[in-house]
Amino acid sequence: MKTIAFVTQKGGAGKSTLCISCAVAAVEAGKNVLVLDTDPQKTVYEWWERREAESPVVGVVKSNELAAFVERAKGNGFDYVFVDTGGKSDPSTNAAIESADFCVVPCRPTIADISAVRETIETAKTLKKPVGFVLTQTLARERQEKLQQAAALNAFGVLSPVRIVSRGDYQDSQGVGLGVTEYAPEGKAAEETKQLWEWIVSRANKISFTG
Repeated sequence: MKTIAFVTQKGGAGKSTLCISCAVAAVEAGKNVLVLDTDPQKTVYEWWERREAESPVVGVVKSNELAAFVERAKGNGFDYVFVDTGGKSDPSTNAAIESADFCVVPCRPTIADISAVRETIETAKTLKKPVGFVLTQTLARERQEKLQQAAALNAFGVLSPVRIVSRGDYQDSQGVGLGVTEYAPEGKAAEETKQLWEWIVSRANKISFTG
């Protein structure tokens, strides 16, 4: 079982969107997935309440209970545990990083957002947890200088070659309790999500193998 935490100590970067999208992509790939929502806004849990499908399983967990829930999941046949966190520096973020095998850090391609992830990076380094960055809410034709600024994230971890473009399918799918790959399976957002999930799997497996 692998635990994947979606973390960043800045709001609005798209943690919950990535968590939902990748959880559904993992289910579609035949995996048994549990999502633990530690975000006080409960975005993932509210999405799950709108959802008709039984998978993934979603639960709301307090930060001081997270480690115990992750440990319990190991004996219940789950392939992956995803952890969604709040958008600021709080105990849930640290607890998620500590419980994770791999941390996914979404980041918009702006100087302010890139600077803001440094606190998350330092926490992950202190806890000796691997980090992968994902550029989110980008434009389809993002200016090259913005992408070059974001490429500096490679100095702190691994930058995903897949970037998430700001597309209506992400919000529209969440509104009806679906993942973007279910809502518009032939769309560009679905293609990005599938590629991103494949990248996350490859990184998590590589770290497990080399660690």
